[in-house]
Amino acid sequence: MDEQALLGLNPNADSDFRQRALAYFEQLKISPDAWQVCAEALAQRTYSDDHIKFFCFQVLEHQVKYKYSELTTVQQQLIRETLISWLQAQMLNPQPEKTFIRNKAAQVFALLFVTEYLTKWPKFFFDILSVVDLNPRGVDLYLRILMAIDSELVDRDVVHTSEEARRNTLIKDTMREQCIPNLVESWYQILQNYQYTNSEVTCQCLEVVGAYVSWIDLSLIANDRFINMLLGHMSIEVLREEACDCLFEIVNKGMDPVDKMKLVESLCQVLQSAGFFSIDQEEDVDFLARFSKLVNGMGQSLIVSWTKLIKSGDIKNAQEALQAIETKVALMLQLLIHEDDDISSNIIGFCYDYLHILKQLTVLSDQQKANVEAIMLAVMKKLTYDEEYNFENEGEDEAMFVEYRKQLKLLLDRLAQVSPELLLASVRRVFSSTLQNWQTTRFMEVEVAIRLLYMLAEALPVSHGAHFSGDVSKASALQDMMRTLVTSGVSAYQHTSVTLEFFETVVRYEKFFTVEPQHIPGVLMAFLDHRGLRHSSAKVRSRTAYLFSRFVKSLNKQMNPFIEDILNRIQDLLELSPPENGYQSLLSSDDQLFIYETAGVLIVNSEYPAERKQALMRNLLTPLMEKFKILLEKLMMAQDEERQACLADCLNHAVGFASRTSKAFSNKQTVKQCGCSEVYLDCLQTFLPALSCPLQKDILRSGVRTFLHRMIICLEEEVLPFIPSASEHMLKDCEAKDLQEFIPLINQITAKFKIQVSPFLQQMFMPLLHAIFEVLLRPAEENDQSAALEKQMLRRSYFAFLQTVTGSGMSEVIANQGAENVERVLVTVIQGAVEYPDPIAQKTCFIILSKLVELWGGKDGPVGFADFVYKHIVPACFLAPLKQTFDLADAQTVLALSECAVTLKTIHLKRGPECVQYLQQEYLPSLQVAPEIIQEFCQALQQPDAKVFKNYLKVFFQRAKP
Repeated sequence: MDEQALLGLNPNADSDFRQRALAYFEQLKISPDAWQVCAEALAQRTYSDDHIKFFCFQVLEHQVKYKYSELTTVQQQLIRETLISWLQAQMLNPQPEKTFIRNKAAQVFALLFVTEYLTKWPKFFFDILSVVDLNPRGVDLYLRILMAIDSELVDRDVVHTSEEARRNTLIKDTMREQCIPNLVESWYQILQNYQYTNSEVTCQCLEVVGAYVSWIDLSLIANDRFINMLLGHMSIEVLREEACDCLFEIVNKGMDPVDKMKLVESLCQVLQSAGFFSIDQEEDVDFLARFSKLVNGMGQSLIVSWTKLIKSGDIKNAQEALQAIETKVALMLQLLIHEDDDISSNIIGFCYDYLHILKQLTVLSDQQKANVEAIMLAVMKKLTYDEEYNFENEGEDEAMFVEYRKQLKLLLDRLAQVSPELLLASVRRVFSSTLQNWQTTRFMEVEVAIRLLYMLAEALPVSHGAHFSGDVSKASALQDMMRTLVTSGVSAYQHTSVTLEFFETVVRYEKFFTVEPQHIPGVLMAFLDHRGLRHSSAKVRSRTAYLFSRFVKSLNKQMNPFIEDILNRIQDLLELSPPENGYQSLLSSDDQLFIYETAGVLIVNSEYPAERKQALMRNLLTPLMEKFKILLEKLMMAQDEERQACLADCLNHAVGFASRTSKAFSNKQTVKQCGCSEVYLDCLQTFLPALSCPLQKDILRSGVRTFLHRMIICLEEEVLPFIPSASEHMLKDCEAKDLQEFIPLINQITAKFKIQVSPFLQQMFMPLLHAIFEVLLRPAEENDQSAALEKQMLRRSYFAFLQTVTGSGMSEVIANQGAENVERVLVTVIQGAVEYPDPIAQKTCFIILSKLVELWGGKDGPVGFADFVYKHIVPACFLAPLKQTFDLADAQTVLALSECAVTLKTIHLKRGPECVQYLQQEYLPSLQVAPEIIQEFCQALQQPDAKVFKNYLKVFFQRAKP
């Protein structure tokens, strides 16, 4: 072996050595006999370095996994002998191998097992057991090999081919017949031998039993001697967690519902009499978490049995199963309410399914009603934050609690399905008593009281949030709680969680304010003062900005009396904070977007006359325009790149804010009707000069482009005079990405204004194409993936542009570019259809070709176009699908083929018999197509139903491809 290369296996080796070791590994993998060197090194224990031993196993693993069939019988025998002699050596080693080596060895054994067990090595397990006997080192390896085999055969996370899946089923069937009873016996012996002396081996063995129990005969394990031993382990501290998991796997095994019920019941009796159900005496939370999972498994198994028995009409046994379930509810409740969330979380599945049973029963007994109430109280208690929760810096523990809360919410929703009245009454009771004394109550209790009110909105579903109409008792209860919420003064509570919950709930139940609008001013004040947008916590300010915009939008009809007051109060929050004054604004620019949108909504939806709306909108946008001009001048003179970036950011925010205000307009309230066109045209005039700024081009262009998109929608044709100069600037020294983002703007204008923009399009058509071709023809590194992808996306955008022009009835824009340019454009479309393996672009190209044939392919089409059809378009329809890269199993490619069929149909429609004659006599014979197939093709083409031809074309090309 290359000793120098082996040095690189050490994790502390420098990168050159490591590279050399990797290269050596690759070399050994390809070499036909290098594995023999590694096998010999392992069998003879040539190396003491752990990393080299691991490396040798990796080489063997590769050999067994990928190249085993290439070996001779003698070589295969050598691998078996190597592994067995390595295993024998482990019995005598003074020190056991490192865990990672033992695991890798086990993987190699397992790979060899699945390859050879059915053919060459049926005595695999007997050979291994005869070597290891009860030697603890050997047993450790034997158990690791069993776990590796289980993961090869059964692991759901490993994707197997259908061939491997069939092989694995056959192996399991053969093992069940030939060796499973012996394996089970060996496990029993190991457990009995080591349960008091070697906890590590015992736990490993319990894990093996748990893994195999899912696919072997359960009676081999679920019998007195095994179960009694497992129950004994439940009382041994170092074994009980693993024993618990093993019992869980036994309980989880699929089986006949009556047998399952008997198994669970007998297990429960033994556990109960051994004192395991008295969980308040148990202090070990890790064990209790496993025990909770076991109880959950038992409960859910009984519920599955009940469901099956009900389905099959076995009422007597179903009744017994329900009785068995009911006797576990007290224990389930103890676990659900446990202060440790992991223990509680593990039992939620049983709890959820139990409620599902109650939902199906027509009448609930008093005990069942009491259970529902107990679950409800447990959920309410467990939803509460604990003292340790860090609101300012949420980490992993906090994230886990948020997830746990989501599980509890599912329980609450299920409770609402079982007994909505009880849920409403319980929440009302907790809510009212908490809010009466909120000043003296701890924050977590106040938060959870409001949270419960919030959760009712989803738990008691209604359409379109109409909680305050319909069912009178429900509506009045909710109305009553909302009134308490907004009049109690709890919005002033000094804790962020309570503040946020208050605003979330107010917005969730916005319909309340249409019923009792007198509360709107109070809530608006809460939003606008130190409780909301001016809160000391940035997190609260940020969330409130979003919630405020939702509140105003949903209640815009009720906002009229407060508009001017709100606009005055948010004035300082609209400040564009330039980078140089060091002023820390209260809101981030993302939050400010919501405030600008809110201001726009207030103005546009107000009942003011158009002049007043215009004046207010001008007041809102003028400061932005003035700041923009000043900042743009500063940017032009800025030397330092960091400062340039800050200024460009700020300019971009200004454009973004102006853009966002325009979201308030709608079909009913257009910019024109509100008299605001002039203000936005002024904005356009202010922002467009940024396009010619040579610094920070990307960010400035992107902002102005987005603004133009919005203005095309809002200002309609009034925006047109600005488009030519804007386009000219955007086409100057641009990259692939610039063009890719510019083309959708042109597409939007073309599709919207069609003939109105024809002169502009004719003028800018070739400059745009030159810019595109120039970028596409730039040389790039051969393996530069991102450059290749950018070009592909630009090509798609280019074809999308041509599709928009031809599809908007503007083909004269192309036709008027002069014969040479027209031909150049058409050739690029043919190339796009045939040469680039990109089905999305190919589909677009065929759509363009169909459209052009439809427009120009008749007798009165442009001179020379008919020739082009036969010389280029018809061949493209065959050459593209015949390419190896045209994959007919791919959905996008099938869509491209479908458009290809449309192109051929359109040619036939426009050229008639001449087209059929050309295909029959010239083109298809040139492709060496058999005469009967040519006949069949032309018949399909002439079918009036286009679908028939589409289906035929797919079959035609499937046959044509090797």
